[in-house]
Amino acid sequence: MNRLSQLHIPTLRNDPADAEAPSHRLLVRGGYVRQVGAGLFSFLPLGWRVHQKVVQIIREEMDAVGSQEMLAPVLAPAELWRESGRYDIPEVFRLTDRHGRDFVLSMTHEETMTFHARELGSYRQLPQLWYHFQVKGRDEVRPRAGLLRVREFVMKDAYSFDRDEEGLDVSYWKYAGAYRRIFERCGLRFYECEGDVGLMGGEVAHEYLAPCPAGENEIALCEKGDYAANVEAAKSVPPAPEFPERLDAPREVETPEIRTIEEVAEYLHVDPRATAKAMPVVGRDGSLVLGLIRGDHRLHELKLSALLGGEFRPAHPEEIEEAFGASGGSLGPLGVKLRVIADEALREGQFVSGANRDGFHLLGVEAGRDYEPEFADIREVVDGDVCIHCGGRITVEPAIEIGNIFKLGTRYSEPLGANYLDENGKEQPIVMGSYGIGPGRVVAAAIEQNHDGNKIVWPRPLAPYDVEIVALQGAGESVLKTAEEIGATLSDTGLAVLLDDREARPGEKFADADLIGAPLRITVGKKTLEDGAVDLRLLASGEESRVPAGEAVAQAAELLA
Repeated sequence: MNRLSQLHIPTLRNDPADAEAPSHRLLVRGGYVRQVGAGLFSFLPLGWRVHQKVVQIIREEMDAVGSQEMLAPVLAPAELWRESGRYDIPEVFRLTDRHGRDFVLSMTHEETMTFHARELGSYRQLPQLWYHFQVKGRDEVRPRAGLLRVREFVMKDAYSFDRDEEGLDVSYWKYAGAYRRIFERCGLRFYECEGDVGLMGGEVAHEYLAPCPAGENEIALCEKGDYAANVEAAKSVPPAPEFPERLDAPREVETPEIRTIEEVAEYLHVDPRATAKAMPVVGRDGSLVLGLIRGDHRLHELKLSALLGGEFRPAHPEEIEEAFGASGGSLGPLGVKLRVIADEALREGQFVSGANRDGFHLLGVEAGRDYEPEFADIREVVDGDVCIHCGGRITVEPAIEIGNIFKLGTRYSEPLGANYLDENGKEQPIVMGSYGIGPGRVVAAAIEQNHDGNKIVWPRPLAPYDVEIVALQGAGESVLKTAEEIGATLSDTGLAVLLDDREARPGEKFADADLIGAPLRITVGKKTLEDGAVDLRLLASGEESRVPAGEAVAQAAELLA
């Protein structure tokens, strides 16, 4: 049994001024964490207690699938990251030691783990499953929302090493099953979704997303329950436009001072969905590319960056003028001598596009007949789209990414030289997978899904304490004595008990108890003892009952069973 009077739990009465997400507000107010700098948080004793409960659940499920725990260093020699091609990623923290040697603060450990996999010289040593918990560094542009986007964090990253794709598939879904059990045991609502490989590279990815309003990711869900995907990787069919009368060739029309899609649609009396929006961008190699999407859609930057092989920027006005002979708002794909990537939604039908002449647009522009684009999915999925599997309606809702798994294939083993000898003595690259969970994000997601604005209602497996006993001992020593006896007996049964034995006002004690969020609260005070009883309150439901003091332990055990 822990006594609150002896613990460092610095609760606050008011929300921190910079807190955005509910989890950020409540973690700071409840004395779980403190911010040291932008995206840098210390876990205080109460917060670390919750964090380590998540860690233990993860560890148990990793061990259950035969993954072996180890520990790799945070620092990695820069040459490993140069070999993998990830050294120049903007999110990577780079540093140089006193001898002029370059290092990386690892944001993931693919390079280091692949370094160790070089010792797996024979097919007889495969498969291998490894994992560790380690601090990561990530040079975030805009840290935000407390623990949801930080610059330093603890992550469980696991790795699989197989001889072929068939073996990888077995390892991949073994870890996927472990992930489902982890998040179920943590009491989270979540979806296993198709994901984007992003900075990790590789072939296939799935993400585990916990829906909540504060989420920075978005998940596309079919109303019939047969499809879920992060919008970064989601595919859907948009509702068809109402096209105007078909033309045998594009027709130029004057559109004076008309620049936006909404203005074009209103001026020409056409459905905004029957317009095409030109998005000229410049890739990493300096080449100008025209992205083309439907007028009512938004360009998905990650999808386009994958096609361009890296980050891009919007073209500057002078670059646009030189390439198109017109300014933004009058641009289109006809007659341009550059790469044109058109969204799949433009494959069929005739659309209104810019005429590459200021103040003019073209009616009846048809892909294939009037211009030859490269078709790809480059738009954002939106509410109201149609499911590609069953035709059901797609909805989009915010979510927190709490885990991800990747089929890396030979993305790292080939450049880093992690090979094995097969049965015929032939050298083959090891086929890898990578699997990550951020315990801090799980903590934040649990709060986002289980709070009422002023109190945390922890899922039982994550609660820092099972029971909090609030002793209103201002009425005399008998109150504290009874509270101590109940607490000691509950502790002997294996429950984690916190006794609030402070000399504080009842209102302050109850407010702090709401922030600590133990599933069961037992209140011992003068009025309850006059009845020979104590008050029991389940935090999740708010259900309260007064029971004889001698039955408190049995009643508590029954309520928490």
